[in-house]
Amino acid sequence: MRTAGCSPLGAATTLAELARDPHPRLAQLRAHEPVSWLPELDGWLVTRRDLALSVMRDAATFTVDDPRFSTAQVVGPSMLSLDGDRHTRHREAFAAPFRPREVRGGFASFIERETDRLITALEPAGAVELRRAFAGPLAVAVVTEALGLVGTTTDTVLRWYDDIVRSVSDITAGRAAGPAGAAAYAQLRTAVETTITSRGASSLLGSAADRLTPPEVASNAAVLMFGGIETTEAMITNALLHLLSYPRQLALVRADFDHLDGAIEESLRLEPGAAVVDRYATRDTVLGPATIHRGDLVTVSLTGANRDPADFPDPDRFDVRRENARLQLAFAQGPHYCLAAHLARLEARIALQRLLERLPALRLDPDRPTAPYGLVFRKPPSLHVLWDSPD
Repeated sequence: MRTAGCSPLGAATTLAELARDPHPRLAQLRAHEPVSWLPELDGWLVTRRDLALSVMRDAATFTVDDPRFSTAQVVGPSMLSLDGDRHTRHREAFAAPFRPREVRGGFASFIERETDRLITALEPAGAVELRRAFAGPLAVAVVTEALGLVGTTTDTVLRWYDDIVRSVSDITAGRAAGPAGAAAYAQLRTAVETTITSRGASSLLGSAADRLTPPEVASNAAVLMFGGIETTEAMITNALLHLLSYPRQLALVRADFDHLDGAIEESLRLEPGAAVVDRYATRDTVLGPATIHRGDLVTVSLTGANRDPADFPDPDRFDVRRENARLQLAFAQGPHYCLAAHLARLEARIALQRLLERLPALRLDPDRPTAPYGLVFRKPPSLHVLWDSPD
């Protein structure tokens, strides 16, 4: 372990603080220790945007391919935890339907139907906890449709997701993961194998099985499923929280839904659903003010980089008209840029517009305040909303 003498702010930083309300501390670190050694993390935390880009784009120096990589410990090696030719082989087996020109034609109609179905079921109530009654089920439906997974229900997939995400978060925080994550992944793997057998090449899982082994297909399916659920559930929940918290910004969007894309990018900038990405140094190197040693954990704070005032003036302000909001790093950068980013954006766009169109006077429940929370994955634990229900 490195000594903390050269990183006094890092030495005073706790993981609990970063999970609860990271922004004041990240601003201090970014200004004074942009590459800071955190003893609680047992690694470096990178908070400045230019340095974050340097790490994510240089897979030869900062790799994901390390036994400590938390997701790989739960689901095995996948496109998320491999670099070089092996990463390309895994990623390309799944890439075709997620390319920009394929996404709208392949998924827009399904997303619209599923969104309307979910809203129709909610509409009479006038109140709901939106994260698990709408955002999560929509994300599950779209990602299972994309993969062609059979023999599962939304509740089952969400349970697997919760257990696997909890295990990944525990490992990242230095705690031992319980058995639930491994058990959930075993069930998912069985569902993947059943899909390959029953549907063959007519599913994305089946076509991937022509290029990868069944365990490799299952590992990548887990990464895509839970990345897709996490990204979309967080995007919708965080964006709606931001919009409903800032009435003037919401009014701009309601007056012109062309502002909705900007609102989504701004929300991703302020609260990326995945707050950090981990890399491991393959050699001794210098990063900004710090000397990194081979084998060191280098954690990029996407949350910190996204509020860098060098790139985003008045960085804590939510502004749906911010011209460069799309420079946010919520989907990472470099070879591990999120494979399904275009699909996630499309889902969020359709979901938010339909909610605002169909639920009159949609607003936060004032008796149930909420805020984003999480060290690795950040979103409100719940999002209670009200609207004027039909008589």
